[in-house]
Amino acid sequence: MERMAVTTIHAKSALLADGWARNVRLTLADGKISDVTVGADAQPGDDVRDIAVPALSNLHSHAFQRAMAGLAETRGPADDSFWSWRTTMYQFALSMTPDHVEAAAAQLYMEMLEAGYSRVGEFHYLHNDKDGAHYGDIAEMAGRIGAASVETGINLTLLPVFYAHSGFGGQAPNDDQRRFIHSLDSYARLIDACTTIVASIPRAVIGIAPHSLRAATAKELREIMPLAKSGPVHIHVAEQVKEVVDSVSFSGARPVEWLLANMPVDGRWCLIHATHMTKDETRNMARSGAIAGLCPITEANLGDGVFNAPLFLSEGGRYGVGSDSNILISVPEELRVLEYSQRLTLRARNVIADPGGSTGQKLFEQARIGGNAALQSNSGLRIGGDADIVALNRSALPHLADNKVLDHWIFAGGITVDAVWAGGKKQVDGGRHIKRAAIAARFRKAMADLQQQ
Repeated sequence: MERMAVTTIHAKSALLADGWARNVRLTLADGKISDVTVGADAQPGDDVRDIAVPALSNLHSHAFQRAMAGLAETRGPADDSFWSWRTTMYQFALSMTPDHVEAAAAQLYMEMLEAGYSRVGEFHYLHNDKDGAHYGDIAEMAGRIGAASVETGINLTLLPVFYAHSGFGGQAPNDDQRRFIHSLDSYARLIDACTTIVASIPRAVIGIAPHSLRAATAKELREIMPLAKSGPVHIHVAEQVKEVVDSVSFSGARPVEWLLANMPVDGRWCLIHATHMTKDETRNMARSGAIAGLCPITEANLGDGVFNAPLFLSEGGRYGVGSDSNILISVPEELRVLEYSQRLTLRARNVIADPGGSTGQKLFEQARIGGNAALQSNSGLRIGGDADIVALNRSALPHLADNKVLDHWIFAGGITVDAVWAGGKKQVDGGRHIKRAAIAARFRKAMADLQQQ
C-alpha cells in the first residue's frame, strides 16, 4: 500500500481528548495521528491554523435524495406527512440512472466534507435498474457510491440495505419500491460484491442495514445477521407513529420493544431515529449499548417527532447525528436542531449540557463518540486517532475564548470551517473542496437532465 506523506498541522488552539490546549502540533502519517505536542511553536512547513477539532461522522445518509432537496416542500390537497413525502421520493428514485446517483453522491460528499464531516454511513437502498431487475453487476449502484467516496476523499461506511416488503408480516412490496428489493439470496450476493468494493477503498468499512421492521420479517432479520460478521448493523425504527401502531397491531409489541426482545441488539447496532419510544423502551435501548442515530434536520423537515434525549443520556445512552434525506448539510444545524427540539418540548434551556458545562461542546463530543461507534471510526485528536480533523476559523471573533468556540459555531454563527483532513489528506481548504468546480458542474448537468424527465 502506498504510504502517504507526513503532514504536520500547527493549531493555535485544539480540542484534545482531555480538553482545550494551546499551540498544538499534530503529526499525520498513514491516515493516523502519529504525534501530538502541546505548547510547541510552529515549524517551517507546518500547516498553520487557528483552531483544530476532530471531524464528525455522518452516520445516516441516503445519497440519492440530495438530488431532490427542496423539491418536496409544496403542500398537497390534504395534510402532509412522512408518508406523502415518501411518495414524492419514490417517484424521484425511479428516474435516476447510475450516472445520476454518482453525481449526486459526489456533490453530497463534497458538501459533507466542507461542513466538517469526514466519514459517511451510506444507508444504501437504491439497488436495482428502473424496471426492478438487478443490474448485470448486482452492486452497480453501490460501486457508484464507492466511486463518489473515492473522488471526494470522504471515508465510507457502506451499509447495503435489505428491503423485501411493504409492511409488517411480509406484505408484498409496492411497485414503487421495485428498485430497492432483494431476496435473501440476492442480498447475500450483494454483500459479497460490496465487500469487494470496500476492500479496494482505503479505510472503508462494510456493515448491513435491514431497512426496518416493515421491510424485513423476523425470519429474514435472523438469516441476514451472519452477513454482518463484525461490522455495524443499522436499522430504521420507530420513526413515525403509524409504524408503532402497525407494529402493535401485527406483533403486540412496539418496534423498539420487539427489537430489543428478539434480536441481539448491542453496541454494534445503530437504531436510526428511535423517536417514538416509551420511557421503558428508552431506558432499555440505552442499556443495550445501541447507538441512537438521530437526524434532527430531517426529523424536523418530515414532522416525525422529538427524541427523548435527557432520559436516554441519563441512562448512559450514546447518540450520533446523520443527515438522512440530505435536505441540508450542516454540522452546527444538526446539533442546534437537536438541542432546540429538546428546549421547545421541555420549555427549558441548555438541556443536553452537564451542569455548569458547555452545551455546544457536549453536543459535539457526544455526536463524535456515538458516530465513531456507529460507523467503526476513531476520530479524536490523540496519538493513534484517525487523521480526520477540522480547522475552524474565528477571525471574525478573534477574542472568543476557546471554551466558547463550539457554542458559537453551533448556536450563533461567525465561526466557519476553514480546512478538513480525511484520512490524513486535506480535502477542504479555505472552506472549499479541492475538486469543487468539477464535482459541482457534473451535479448541475445531472440535475438538468433529471428535471427534463
